[in-house]
Amino acid sequence: MSRLRQMLAVTDMGLRSIPARLGTSLAVVIGVAAVVAVLVAALAVAESFAGAAAKTGDPKRAIVLNGDTEADSGFSRENALAILNSAQAVGSAEVLEFVSLVDQHSGLNAYTTIRGVGNQVLVLRPELRLVEGRMFKRGAREVIVGRAVQHRLAGLQVGSIITLPNGDWKVVGAFESGGDSHESEVLADAETLLNAYHRNEFNSVTVGLRNSDDFTRFNTSLSANPTLSVKAHREPEYFATMSKAVSELLITIAYGIGSIMALGAVFTALNTMYSAVSTRAIEIATLRAMGFGAAPVVVSVLAEALALGLLGAALGSGIAWLLLNGATMSAMTGVTPSQLTFHLVVGPMQMLIGSAFAAAIVITGGLLAAIRAAGIPVAAALRMT
Repeated sequence: MSRLRQMLAVTDMGLRSIPARLGTSLAVVIGVAAVVAVLVAALAVAESFAGAAAKTGDPKRAIVLNGDTEADSGFSRENALAILNSAQAVGSAEVLEFVSLVDQHSGLNAYTTIRGVGNQVLVLRPELRLVEGRMFKRGAREVIVGRAVQHRLAGLQVGSIITLPNGDWKVVGAFESGGDSHESEVLADAETLLNAYHRNEFNSVTVGLRNSDDFTRFNTSLSANPTLSVKAHREPEYFATMSKAVSELLITIAYGIGSIMALGAVFTALNTMYSAVSTRAIEIATLRAMGFGAAPVVVSVLAEALALGLLGAALGSGIAWLLLNGATMSAMTGVTPSQLTFHLVVGPMQMLIGSAFAAAIVITGGLLAAIRAAGIPVAAALRMT
């Protein structure tokens, strides 16, 4: 009998005997499923956050700052006007503040960004679409809210009142922006917001460009103005940089937790496969005595472990998908204490990574048992009964 046929025959016998060891086999499946479910869920959080942040921005827009972030940047009215004039295009001088509201799910206080914008904001950001109510009026204590933050925080329904330092403001509309970070914000008139917080400086200026190639010309014109000490950023690059640290942290946590849990699952797989080898000791030794090589036995044990691991991976991935796919979460962004609200997507890539983890767990756990099985002689097998 060829070595390939030997491998197929021994593997088939091993797989058929799994129901006879249902208890120990389930231990591997459940252990691996737990690891994969946690890993897939954590990766889904990290990658969904990064995906939502990546949606923010347009290559044909530039954001101008004189600090590292909007929160620590500041422009006088004169400088903001000079920047807008340099662009010779539609723009918005913007103000950034934070308001504390109540999380609808936890009941705890949570911050969200309230952004003061110019009167050209809907032209500048055509992705902003009013889906309920109307646009706020200039000079009025009115706001519109993103759908994402509206679903996360209480008191942001159209017609509701939120309290700011100079009194009550009315929610007059709700908007969507394709799930980007602006959908986690509250928008208001910039001048009215400046008055509410007794400020006289804008945080940033965002301008629209005719095309992405105009960025260099615009940046050069800013550098040539001796009264300005600012830097222009392509909008997508700026928001990607702001979210990078959080994304990397979430991915590190995902693999860290997954690796710790995987270590325990390896020992479970090791014990289970040793038990399987002991149960099949006579069978394996007899096959060796009949001329079956060591390699088919090793392949048989590893195939059994792999089958159990992939079954656990499918179960864990399914659990993660059922519980989390489409759920809403929020996480801190690079602009503290702002939070980005996003929808979780449990996709094929996370499941594939989970399956790879599962395969590594069971192969690591089953390898020693497979080597031991290959070396069992007939005499030793008889003594094990």
